[in-house]
Amino acid sequence: MRLLSEIRGFGPKRIEALERRGIRTALDLIERLPSGYRDTTRPLSPAQMTEGRLGCFEGFIAGKPSLHRARGMQWVSATVADECGRIRCMWFNQSWMKDRLFDTQHVVLYGRAVRKKSGLFVVNPSLEEAGSIIPSYAPVPGVGQKMLRDAVELLLSEYDAPDPLPDSFVRRHGLMDRRQALEAAHFPKDYETLAKAKDRLALEELVLFQAAVSGAAGGRRPAQPLDVGESWAEEFFAELPFPPTGAQRRTVEEIAQDLRRDRAMARMVQGDVGCGKTMIAFAALYLCVRAGGQGALMAPTEILAEQHLKSAVEMLAPLGIACGMVTGRMTAAEKRRAREAIASGEWRVVIGTHALISEGVEFENLRLVITDEQHRFGVRQRTQLEGKGWSPHVMVMSATPIPRSLSLVLYGDLDLSIVDELPPGRMPVKTRIVPEEKREGLYSFIRAEAAKGFQTYVVCPLVGEEDLDDPDVRSASQVQKELARELAPLCVALVHGRMNKQEKERTLERFYAGEVHVLVATTVIEVGVNVPRATVMVIEGAERFGLAQLHQLRGRVGRGAQESWCFLLAEPNDRLKTLVSTNDGFEVARKDLELRGAGEFFGTRQHGEPKMPALMLTSDSRLLLRAREAFMEVVSSEALAGEREQLCRAGLERFDRSGSFFARN
Repeated sequence: MRLLSEIRGFGPKRIEALERRGIRTALDLIERLPSGYRDTTRPLSPAQMTEGRLGCFEGFIAGKPSLHRARGMQWVSATVADECGRIRCMWFNQSWMKDRLFDTQHVVLYGRAVRKKSGLFVVNPSLEEAGSIIPSYAPVPGVGQKMLRDAVELLLSEYDAPDPLPDSFVRRHGLMDRRQALEAAHFPKDYETLAKAKDRLALEELVLFQAAVSGAAGGRRPAQPLDVGESWAEEFFAELPFPPTGAQRRTVEEIAQDLRRDRAMARMVQGDVGCGKTMIAFAALYLCVRAGGQGALMAPTEILAEQHLKSAVEMLAPLGIACGMVTGRMTAAEKRRAREAIASGEWRVVIGTHALISEGVEFENLRLVITDEQHRFGVRQRTQLEGKGWSPHVMVMSATPIPRSLSLVLYGDLDLSIVDELPPGRMPVKTRIVPEEKREGLYSFIRAEAAKGFQTYVVCPLVGEEDLDDPDVRSASQVQKELARELAPLCVALVHGRMNKQEKERTLERFYAGEVHVLVATTVIEVGVNVPRATVMVIEGAERFGLAQLHQLRGRVGRGAQESWCFLLAEPNDRLKTLVSTNDGFEVARKDLELRGAGEFFGTRQHGEPKMPALMLTSDSRLLLRAREAFMEVVSSEALAGEREQLCRAGLERFDRSGSFFARN
């Protein structure tokens, strides 16, 4: 295949724009599958464009289009009608559409119907010609959709890349040829062939992902067993001020059995917010230290590490276990003292951020490694910490409930413990959907909670006004200014991912200390510290978040004994009503998987590029089970050792091509 620079029209600026999207080679461009398709073969009536529906519709422009301006934005509005009904359309920052459209004009449009305060609209619909299935790609600045389609079509005619899946694997599972699958995915002739292409490419991604995780983790290592006494766990529980739940007992026993084995433990402890995973971690550390080892717990932020240290001192110090902490913010003298205490074995339990894996931190006898919030650490970071000892046992914790079928693929190199029981007495967070017209009443509620000494989170989907694509959506910076004015004299602070680390953590510390009454934030607070006085979570533009993410945000409140609330600022719909009806994170995650498909759970690369473009196109969650069974067949059969080696090599190349996939932070 030719170089991208050899394609007509791909000059230096466009090449640079493609590279910023992670597209550096012809193969990168071919494997960058469409983000969706515009089916114009069967246009709908405007009357059929119900809320949430994405599709092609046709009719006549009824009346003269209008140009509007507000809040620094401008948009064109027009009504499209036929004999069955009508619908309003809006084009943001496309003022030229006013001259493109005229009264009585027949149009074929493609877009999604959304409900706003003033009714049902289709936002930014594209003008189309009826009769085809057209691929649409995630935008690349300066490179139009037609240019992308033409380039992909040219490169596919020259495609000669080897198949990452072994021929025998492809035949055994009856999969489509890879070149045919790519052609059908980019330029489908019909939906049956497109479905087969998606199936082939999505299964490929899932199998290679499992192979990459397996290859990066390096398999189970031999380990020196820890002589953990049968009664030690019960002795630890007896010292607690509260009795453990059945799920906590079961999980600690599974960990104890792992520690006694002659192969290194690799266990994921997964549970909903508030299920008591931290106590499980300290129980594991207690068992390790009592058996003569050292333990380390790595947290994603300094403030969370500090909170863990406080809990460790409360829980482990009375049992004679010395605990210490290592973070990047410590002075040189503090770091030197910490390194000495770790190397000498004075500190038996060490808690810290990724500063734990920095050069110069040496353990006397590291036997157990625990990482909190697994999704914030890649396999390489975990492996670096493991390298501080000789084949230590490894436990990872996650407060993100995930259906078991997805966990087996995402974390297939780990044994799984699910903590599916909450401690008694924990009050469920009450969740309500709040339409825009009740905003003032919500502000009054926040003031009343603050008067009682309680705090509020307000989460927004966007950081600043420059990110806005809809005048009905508020950015975090806008909301902070508005609330500072509306809720004066309450202290309203702002935190988001674009702030530097020190500024962000200082703001979070002020909120934790009670100095800030209302914290306006982006999803940077999705994983955060325990703030018992926070009783209200407000989520602006709630319809823009996935259910699992909304549940995670809801889990930031309800940490104390008082009644807590989560308010979803959005128009009611069936998806959001799931949050109102249940506080069970696993049920929420199951529904989210059913509605959005598995692709969303694998997140996005830098700049928003999907890690698994084929998986993003399918919502068939049954693929997870098929992919798991297919990979385990290869792993468990010596006759398929050649396939296993080829898959691991291809998986690591595919998912670590950027050099950062397994080192993400």
